[in-house]
Amino acid sequence: MTTVLAEFRAGRLMSMDAYRGFVMFLMAAEILHYGRISEALPDSSFWRFMAHHQDHVEWFGCTLHDLIQPSFSFLVGVALPYSIASRQAKNEPFGVMFAQTLRRSLILILLGIFLRSVGREQTNFTFEDTLTQIGLGYPFLFLLGFRLTRTVWIALAAILVGYWLAFVLYPLPGPGFSYEAVGVPADWPNHKTGIAAHFNKNSNLAWAFDTWFLNLFPRAKTFLFNGGGYATLSFIPTLGTMVLGLQAGRWLRAGLPHGEILKRFLVAGAVGLATGWLLTITGISPSIKRIWTPGWVLFSGGWCFLLLSAFYYIIDVRQWRGWAFPLVVIGMNSIAIYCLVHLIDHFIIDTFKTHLGQTVFEQFGAYEPLASGGAALLVFWLILYWMYKKKLFIRV
Repeated sequence: MTTVLAEFRAGRLMSMDAYRGFVMFLMAAEILHYGRISEALPDSSFWRFMAHHQDHVEWFGCTLHDLIQPSFSFLVGVALPYSIASRQAKNEPFGVMFAQTLRRSLILILLGIFLRSVGREQTNFTFEDTLTQIGLGYPFLFLLGFRLTRTVWIALAAILVGYWLAFVLYPLPGPGFSYEAVGVPADWPNHKTGIAAHFNKNSNLAWAFDTWFLNLFPRAKTFLFNGGGYATLSFIPTLGTMVLGLQAGRWLRAGLPHGEILKRFLVAGAVGLATGWLLTITGISPSIKRIWTPGWVLFSGGWCFLLLSAFYYIIDVRQWRGWAFPLVVIGMNSIAIYCLVHLIDHFIIDTFKTHLGQTVFEQFGAYEPLASGGAALLVFWLILYWMYKKKLFIRV
């Protein structure tokens, strides 16, 4: 731990990696299956609460789990000013930096497709995965990283207003439209009327785009809808989330006093939450994570500013750092943990059963998912710790 603290004293922002590690831990912790524990202990309000926040809302609203992807995207923006400054210090030409950015974006897109294709008979060309969404928007973020702050704010406004306008101008489905044909019950309570109806599940602009775009690729059968309502075009407002992070990163690198940085973070967080909430209750742009509405960009962005401010205050202002070391190890290898969770979670648990007995976890009763998932998480962390010791870092 002494080594990692020394590295952060030398210039790294520890709170950023700790925050990233926190959200990646939340992602990996899906393997703990709180929902199964809650079902086994139906009278426990604690496990019901935990299960609720380890799952996504159906359409409207927000849980802790819903903040994983916006936080990860936001932190990509926070890290960019540091990355640009480091590369400029090495006198890298802009053309070289941009070429490397395009290469990184392509790798993220292909990696996302690969992970979504695991276990399938053919490549699953889908672009709503977290990695592909970031990869599609990252080149534009990189270019904005060289622009003035005023230009960045104008770009954010253009993204949000333009995306909202495109949805609102797309015509609503006619009276003969079959919601059942696109995987949505006709009486689904989450469908709205008025302006908000333009953001209804699998009958909006993003859904229409995917029924054309995704069918350009080889598929086992024609793409008709995404069961969760997720869409390729969400990368556009996801870029808005990364732009918010870019501004946060600029404030952090500006050499401002700690108090001023915290003030800006708290104000930005409050404005984001309030604006997102107002857009939702008025129906102008309801906060929907699955299609990343402008309302969601602002609402989730508000939470991202507040969470970053908490980590920044505790770790970089008050210097309470030792407790964060496990999270930093995860955060410094975010792509590695993302791949490990998607590729070898079942392999690790099955290996424990092979060598310790098939019923090794059953003795924990209702807490069997906690025991088996906890064992896998420990193995994940030890792998990441080994990579940290070897200075093998794989992050966005």
